[in-house]
This record gives sequence, structure tokens and C-alpha cells, in this order.
Amino acid sequence: MTELIVIDVDGTLTDGKIYYSDNNEEIKAFNIKDGLMIASWNRLGKKSAIITGRISSVVERRAKELNITYVEQGIKEKNKKLEEICEKEGINFSNVAVIGDDMNDYSMMKLVNKTFAPLDANAFIYDYVSTPLIKKGGDGAVAEMIERLLKEENLYEKFLELWVK
Repeated sequence: MTELIVIDVDGTLTDGKIYYSDNNEEIKAFNIKDGLMIASWNRLGKKSAIITGRISSVVERRAKELNITYVEQGIKEKNKKLEEICEKEGINFSNVAVIGDDMNDYSMMKLVNKTFAPLDANAFIYDYVSTPLIKKGGDGAVAEMIERLLKEENLYEKFLELWVK
């Protein structure tokens, strides 16, 4: 049973594009479908984590809106951060699912059995993962991953009960 989902940001939760305004503000676009599924995952009593190599106040804001359990930014060794989170939570790697799109996600993907990648991921990562997705990063790939997990683990009815009463 999956207890923790780990999400990369750029290229996974977003389309990988970074915009800068004239005021030097960073702008990213997040897919509302991904957000709904992450929030639902958390409402089902599960845990979620963002582990990303960049640092962005926009990511912090979005994570707070979705009640993401862990927000780890500026992480160079993602595998070590994942190990820390699992140790703190007492979660075995067999109960973790990771979604990422590029080589900097590979170290944490090697630790777990349930790995996912958006359609437009780096070719190596896309071929490596246990579950290649049909949605692109920033276009519902995270929602697709969560929906698959809910169905595989017979939690989809519980998910629906959150919204259909």
C-alpha cells in the first residue's frame, strides 16, 4: 500500500518552463487537476512530498494550498532527502511512489519500486520507470499517477466519497 507520494516540480508538476517578470518574479503554471488529486490523496490520510532541485516561493505557496506534507527545495541529492523523510515517517520504500522527469530524479527513483514519469520526460527516465504516463508534465501527469494508485490499491471509491455525497 502506498503511503507517500514524492513529486518533482519542474517538468512534472509544471511543464518545465520558468518565466521571469520584469520585477524579477518567477512565474510557474500548475495544473488544477494535479492539485485536486494531491489534496484528495492527503485527505485520504496519505502523505505527500515535493523534492525539487530549485528553490521557489511559488512552489512553497502551491504546496501550502494543497497541504503537502513535506516541501524540500534546493535538494541536490534527492535520494538522501527521501531516505530522511522515510526514516522520520517510518515508511518503507515499498510504500513510496515517485514521479519525476529528468536525470536528477533518478537517484530517488532507484530506491522505490513504484516510479512514474510524464510522457515528455527525459528518454532514459521514461524508459526506466515502472509506469510511464500518457500525460505530459504540468498537464495532469501527477493526477494520472494518483488516479492509477487509487485504482490499483482499491481506494478509488473512498476518493469518490470525498466529492460525491
